[in-house]
Amino acid sequence: IFIIVFLWILTGQWMADGVEPKANGTKDYAIILGAKVNGEIPSLSLQYRLDAALDYAKQYPHVYLILSGGQGAGEHISEAEAMKRFLIKNGVQGERLLFEDSSTSTYENLLYSIEFIPDSVDEITIISSDYHLARAKNIARSLGFQTDVVAAKTPKIVELKWKTRERLALIKNAIIER
Repeated sequence: IFIIVFLWILTGQWMADGVEPKANGTKDYAIILGAKVNGEIPSLSLQYRLDAALDYAKQYPHVYLILSGGQGAGEHISEAEAMKRFLIKNGVQGERLLFEDSSTSTYENLLYSIEFIPDSVDEITIISSDYHLARAKNIARSLGFQTDVVAAKTPKIVELKWKTRERLALIKNAIIER
């Protein structure tokens, strides 16, 4: 029981630390990590990420946005396509959007997205759900990138489920770095 409580507290602290440092527009590339699409409609988690990304895009119009997420079961379009539709509909110029629609995991999101980033760049912004950023930052670091973040809120209806799942993923990531 002690080990379980210790790991729960430790991974909770990792998630809390993951929302820092906050992005301030100094990095030219931001990766928006995908989440479930229901048919062609972003899930609530993806919508919260998109809302945060849209605010950031409006505040820092020089930043390129890499839309990262493939197409899974029950998704009629890729997560990247759903992001693209939303951002363009809300006034983000298409020239700022880079499209990665092959990934099926956080590791692949980052691995495939960095192909759009010039070799001379080693700093990126990650846009994702607050609970998800610690692991995403760890993966980005393992790929050679320094990061800052834009934290989207986690929908209350799924918070316990996703934060519990993320704790397990953080432990796995600490062991095998993926």
